[in-house]
Amino acid sequence: MSPLTSVAILYNPEDRNKPWEYKQSQQAAEKLKLTVRAYEARSSIEIDEAFTRIVDDNTQAVIIFADVLTVAHQKKLADLALANKLPAMFGFREFTEMGGLVSYGSSLPEMWRRAASYVDKILKGSSPGDLPIEQPTRFELVVNLKTAKTLGLEIPPNILARADEVIE
Repeated sequence: MSPLTSVAILYNPEDRNKPWEYKQSQQAAEKLKLTVRAYEARSSIEIDEAFTRIVDDNTQAVIIFADVLTVAHQKKLADLALANKLPAMFGFREFTEMGGLVSYGSSLPEMWRRAASYVDKILKGSSPGDLPIEQPTRFELVVNLKTAKTLGLEIPPNILARADEVIE
């Protein structure tokens, strides 16, 4: 397989944080001498259209930014990436469990548990404005070896050693 030079970033522009995340990704890509290109999707139909453009543009891999839309369509996104022979990365492990290649991000169940503690405090009388804002502290790297094999990719041993979970 040839060296990676072209990466698509698929995101929902209606999430106010995603254009900023894309800009940060562009800056990181420049340092790695990668070309990144944004593909926007606001609906399931636009996800299909974006993948058509990604494939037509001969993109080598895709990063999918997590938001309400993409989380709701994780299975579809994993299936589209695999059907089009595109290595795909997402922010939550559930994507990788559904057939995506790799995920790196915070744990959804852990975030739900933390949210429950906030609800508990509010129900016990705390003012929401007085509660501190929390950031995730634990991130998971999950690799799907079955998907890697289907794509004809070999995951380096040092990545596998660092992974929190390897799906075989």
